[in-house]
Amino acid sequence: MTAASSSRMRSGEASPAPSDETGAPAPGAGRRIALLLPNLAGGGAEACMLRTTDALLRRGFRVDLVLCERTGPLLAEVPAGARVIGLPWAPMPLARALALAADPAGLRAMLAPVLLAWRPAKQLSHLPGLVRYLRAERPDALFAAMSAPNLLAVWARRLAGVPTRVLISEHNTLSAMLGGSRRWRDRHLPPLLGHAYRLADGIVAVSDGVADDLARQSGLPRARIATVYNPVVTPELAAMASEPVAHRWFLPAASPVVLAVGSLSARKDFPTLVRAFARLRKERDCRLVILGQAASPKKTEEQRAELMALAASLGVAADVDLPGFVANPFAYMARASVFVLSSAFEGLPGVLIEALACGCPVVSTDCPSGPAEILDGARFGPLVPVGDDRAMAVAIAATLERPLAAATLRERGAMFSVDRAVDRYVDLMLDRG
Repeated sequence: MTAASSSRMRSGEASPAPSDETGAPAPGAGRRIALLLPNLAGGGAEACMLRTTDALLRRGFRVDLVLCERTGPLLAEVPAGARVIGLPWAPMPLARALALAADPAGLRAMLAPVLLAWRPAKQLSHLPGLVRYLRAERPDALFAAMSAPNLLAVWARRLAGVPTRVLISEHNTLSAMLGGSRRWRDRHLPPLLGHAYRLADGIVAVSDGVADDLARQSGLPRARIATVYNPVVTPELAAMASEPVAHRWFLPAASPVVLAVGSLSARKDFPTLVRAFARLRKERDCRLVILGQAASPKKTEEQRAELMALAASLGVAADVDLPGFVANPFAYMARASVFVLSSAFEGLPGVLIEALACGCPVVSTDCPSGPAEILDGARFGPLVPVGDDRAMAVAIAATLERPLAAATLRERGAMFSVDRAVDRYVDLMLDRG
């Protein structure tokens, strides 16, 4: 996945504030927005935050990307004009004490996941650094993504004593994410989120399914949670989709290619896709390409070996390729015959939207949450049960035989534009209704 056009590279200094056509300052002129993330790994939340950064800069805001760890392949794609700030590390006992000092009323909710946990979320150790950042920079708003940074944001604002508005966002279905976790602390996280998230000025979920689930799991009033679809489709996407692809399987006369894009992780459930492809391959000539990597090079090689071993056991290894992370997956999407999302759970899968925006026919699992909303209940692509390789194979074959028109798919993808999402973010961050 990519987060922003590679032509907008990182710079340490902010660009001059732009003006509108009349010469008046842009709406964000003079205001500073901070975006808080664990790092810039190549995931969907990180990509969305970089797109948001670019859109905010174009609106005249000064933008700080505040990272718990200044690492990840997407560091190279930070838009020009944004500052990248890495937070220092502090001893965990100090961080735990500060979390409790920020919200003594939350003691009971903090006990298991924070105060008594053998290994609390490692981002907690950056709480003192975030407090110092807020006191020094006093941004107008702090926008956090994912559960651990969300908690840091509300606690740090309280400790810093600044008027910064805090907007937090959930990108995954909480019940599915925690249900698959083996960590003891995660089982006690929902009550903490239900308590701490009330301290934020705004709460965003990336789909109605994520919002509904967050309310059920945490006890938050559903009315407090705003659904804002991720900023996915950028102005640069069409140009990037037209760029060439070196992979020989994507030449004009080549066999049809089934494409998937995502991290090599359990929740993407690529084994089900490989099994579905093996069924499909018995009936027709086609190939499977999966783009993406795992959390580390070692894990990437392990996951790749497992998937290729499965493909070999099914007799299709010669027709399966895993090239790893690519900076421009849109060019692949524009040339694939069908894009498949095989996930067990999601929040709002940006890759599914990107495929639509590239005019590529799609098939998706009906996983919680997002695909059914994106595809409008299968109007724009089949939905199949999670883990059902037989149903997936049938849906892929039907899509290859009768694909929807590319123009129809692109029009649907355009519903998830960056500008539409960022307009809403700005309203929430600046309390404009």
